[in-house]
Amino acid sequence: RLLQQEPPLVLDADALNLIAADVQLQSLLRQRTNPAVLTPHPAEAARLLEWPTTRVQDDRIAAAQELARGLNCVVLLKGAGTVCSDGHRWSINASGNAALSNAGQGDALAGMLAALFAQGLEGFEAARCAAWLHGAAADGWRTHHPAGIGLSASEATDLAREWLNRLAG
Repeated sequence: RLLQQEPPLVLDADALNLIAADVQLQSLLRQRTNPAVLTPHPAEAARLLEWPTTRVQDDRIAAAQELARGLNCVVLLKGAGTVCSDGHRWSINASGNAALSNAGQGDALAGMLAALFAQGLEGFEAARCAAWLHGAAADGWRTHHPAGIGLSASEATDLAREWLNRLAG
């Protein structure tokens, strides 16, 4: 139902798995006139593209571009060097570190993206800004915890809010 409605969408996790498994959902996504942003990790991107995960990892830019063009959406391909693409433009995010590789961080990123999207940023820019903001939160955390483990998603969200307040102020 959501694919047939007007609001901009952020699609992550099981939504991506459902789309990968259903050609009708893929068709609905392609037909949308309002933006949708997909936030796959490499294995989810591989399922959507019907590629081996190694192929996605071997050329993350090509994978993000192909996925964006094929499904008429913006793609934020998560991982080291997160790639954002709308099928025409692409960027690689340089912020972030391994502290983000734990449970809930993808949800935190999707929430930041949805918040930026809801505030009027265009899909590609919202994806790029969310990727940077999420990574910058982890980089800031790492400066205070150089050998630390266990950055939680809620801590990342709090740190991202601090970054936004600094930038706005």
